[in-house]
Amino acid sequence: MSTPASLKKILASGELVVAPGVFDMFSARIADQLDFKALYMSGYGISGSYLGVADAGLISYTEMVGRAAVIAEGISKPLIADADTGFGGLINLRRTIRGYEAVGVQAIQFEDQVSPKKCGHTPARQVIPIAEMLKKIEVAVEARRSSETLIIARTDARSELGLDEAIRRGNAYAKAGADIIFIESPESEDEFRRIGAEVDGWLMANMVPTGLSPELCSDTLGEWGFNIVIYPALGMAVASAALGAGYRFLQSKGTTIGLDIPAYSMDQLHDLMGFPEIWEFERRHVMIQ
Repeated sequence: MSTPASLKKILASGELVVAPGVFDMFSARIADQLDFKALYMSGYGISGSYLGVADAGLISYTEMVGRAAVIAEGISKPLIADADTGFGGLINLRRTIRGYEAVGVQAIQFEDQVSPKKCGHTPARQVIPIAEMLKKIEVAVEARRSSETLIIARTDARSELGLDEAIRRGNAYAKAGADIIFIESPESEDEFRRIGAEVDGWLMANMVPTGLSPELCSDTLGEWGFNIVIYPALGMAVASAALGAGYRFLQSKGTTIGLDIPAYSMDQLHDLMGFPEIWEFERRHVMIQ
């Protein structure tokens, strides 16, 4: 794979970054072939696809950084990756930042939730005191070895403490050194507008259809001051629907003949997973009987 472009330079140019969520190498390779400026490694997606568990703080640093390494190595676009709450205390957060950075993640997201965290579009999330998160941001900024590595500070304060507190935290996190601010789950268009107008710094918005926030057009969010719009659930949602439909057809009919669901051919799957390179290697180096 080619060396990814610098996400920091893309954002500095003023270009809006729309990033689809990826959760395995099929989704990552497909998204990488399209004209996206970055991809987003979803914690929900990795928890579900790799372990089959809820995004509720059950997945470990080792499991997440291992998935990040595989995805980052296999794509040509900048990778933004979820790091939950940092997977422990301050020393654990330092290890997380350095580990994600070492495997090629360009933007590392962690949040101010009480551990174990919960998915940002589920109820009963609690946040740590603002002073604790400010210290975590200080540690994260100090831990990175390259100025190209971006720190994303997410606050889940909106649901528990209200929008005013979420905006207050967002500005405090930016002042503390976070490169990108992510206020999770605003509950109306007006709330997104307020965040765009009142938070000083690069902003990330999370679009989760049927979640707690209204779904808005990325161009509209860009006009309101947002710089990155992620769609973490898109890939796993449509893939799960297609899998369900395909498996139900097979169960019902006992065959795939007549299946009317968009599907890759075996040639397309071979191309996606790099078989032509294997065949070319074998042609040049391996004597095939």
